[in-house]
Amino acid sequence: MSPLPYDAGGAATPAFVLASLDPAGALGAREAIALIGGSITAHLALPAASEALAALEGAPVIVLDLAEADDALAHDVVASVDTLAAARAWRVVVALSVAQIDPVVAALGDQIGAVQLLCAPERADWIGALAVAAARGEGRVRAPEHDSERLARLSAEVARIAAVLARLGESEGAAGRAEERRFAFHAAPAAAVEIDAATVRDVLRARRLRDRFFGAGLFEDPAWDMLLDLYAARMEGVRVSVSSLCIAAAVAPTTALRWITRLTERRLLARMPDPRDRRRVFIGLTDEAVSAMHGHLAALTDARLPLA
Repeated sequence: MSPLPYDAGGAATPAFVLASLDPAGALGAREAIALIGGSITAHLALPAASEALAALEGAPVIVLDLAEADDALAHDVVASVDTLAAARAWRVVVALSVAQIDPVVAALGDQIGAVQLLCAPERADWIGALAVAAARGEGRVRAPEHDSERLARLSAEVARIAAVLARLGESEGAAGRAEERRFAFHAAPAAAVEIDAATVRDVLRARRLRDRFFGAGLFEDPAWDMLLDLYAARMEGVRVSVSSLCIAAAVAPTTALRWITRLTERRLLARMPDPRDRRRVFIGLTDEAVSAMHGHLAALTDARLPLA
């Protein structure tokens, strides 16, 4: 296979190698590649993709479309391609269905953050992922944080600062000089507060109830929803699969997988392989996350604030 092709002006165009179960498949990927001005250097049959990729030269973006692949094939192909990609610093984009979340995540192991996962992708998802992968040049691709996420956090921080300034302004004297304010921070007696799983589940149900009246997508907070779900599951002694956690996040599966990666990198979530099925992993809270969750919920309870 040839390295990156070049356009009429001599500039390198992004090159992609596709692999799908149907040689005529991967329509979404092919359309997105055409729209971003890329080229397809090869379209491989999914079962033989690993062997064909082993002889690959250059550093194109590898796109695996797992549509219609069974769990065993999805797991094995992703695991072998990921091993090759790690050794050769390839960029990999994997399109999967909701049903394939568990075997794919199990196959990636600790490298989940180095691969761009698209769960049931639509056209915009394909275009965004492939454009980012092509733009990064050589080196493994990581799921980017969308500008909207950064802007949302910035907006929230600006609003918080504005609220603090407004409170300070209310305390100004007649001379227009703000009085000194003293803030006291008291740690809640975490050990003295008992929070059961049923209470945490009630919080989750209350959060979902908002969607019934205001519509889905307005109150998305996947990180907190997942932490609450895992905290309740820990108290119940229940193990949570990756696919179940994606459902608990109440957002698009691709977004949920991105947040699982971020929370894992922050050492709040930990992977636990299923000893009876190598194609599945469970996700749980780390000890650090459990301590933080208990301390936070205990502080809210101690202050008689809602556990929202």
